[in-house]
Amino acid sequence: MQTVRQDIHNSEVPVLCQSCEARHQGICGALNSEQLMALAKSSRRVRREAGEELMADAMPIANYSNVLRGVVKLSKVLEDGRQQVVGLQFAPDLLGRPFASESRVSAEAASQVDLCVIPKRALEALIKDSAPLEHRVMLQALRELDEARDWMVTLGRKTAAEKVASFLFMIASHIDPIDEQTITRFDLPLSRSDIADFLGLTIETVSRQISRLKADGVIEIANYRHVTVPDLTRLRLLCG
Repeated sequence: MQTVRQDIHNSEVPVLCQSCEARHQGICGALNSEQLMALAKSSRRVRREAGEELMADAMPIANYSNVLRGVVKLSKVLEDGRQQVVGLQFAPDLLGRPFASESRVSAEAASQVDLCVIPKRALEALIKDSAPLEHRVMLQALRELDEARDWMVTLGRKTAAEKVASFLFMIASHIDPIDEQTITRFDLPLSRSDIADFLGLTIETVSRQISRLKADGVIEIANYRHVTVPDLTRLRLLCG
């Protein structure tokens, strides 16, 4: 393990990877410099604006993406057009399901996002040849499973106030490292309508709960979407 860490941090890594803040925490943190160099030859960095579709439900998968910055919204769409937001992804998550022939969700840029796009064939070949990378991918899948189970509890058992507090805490804790002694600031990556859809609430209820948190001094809001959390501990205690 120590040898891998030394390889990753030496000067032989590709220029594209040297400035990548998500590299060490994401799947690429399991690769040595030679593997990074091979992967970088077929990868490309792209920027997508909020609202752009990144992946369509039931469409063949040609590429995977490392989320480098921003928030990605995952949704399921029913045949009659109704949509359900089923998850959010942040840096350094891997967008796409390895070894699947087609996507099981729709993915959309919820904010401006930076992505490192990796061809499906290149990543899957590397996963087969690298036990550390396979382990890292599996850990992310298990973490997403744990988060999905936690969110089932949120949707099924928590009050409206606890749901909104849990949503805001999730955004704050993923966008910034948890340091409950510092002030956290972020832009809401979802509209009030999408938040309501995600939490199983009405838009009016979401707005009412956010206004209550603002009135109680738990959060501050500017320009309708820019949120400041003066005390993460206080917000966390309201999550139930």
